[in-house]
Amino acid sequence: MGSIVGSIVIGIIAGIIASVMLFKKLTRRVCFSVFLQYVIVSFFIVHIKIPGISWWIEGVLVSFLMTVPMAIIIAGNDKKAIPIIFMNAIALGALISIAGQHWVSLLNY
Repeated sequence: MGSIVGSIVIGIIAGIIASVMLFKKLTRRVCFSVFLQYVIVSFFIVHIKIPGISWWIEGVLVSFLMTVPMAIIIAGNDKKAIPIIFMNAIALGALISIAGQHWVSLLNY
């Protein structure tokens, strides 16, 4: 139960960071979508284990791949936002992995 709550808290923090970065460029609906995206992504990153891949690469990979569909939709409105969205996906995916790994290690003690 603690890892579920932790992953959601991590996701809320990551979602706020990502939404604030895009708030001036995009609509509130898109920013809310980005927020929810990172809440869901953080849940998957913390709880997924891909064999043969390091835990920090898992976060970057999952975050990047789950951002691709959203980026395609946003590209129709604002193509300049796409590099920012992918950079956020990579950076926040790594940070979510680090925070998730730290959270899980705290729960195991």
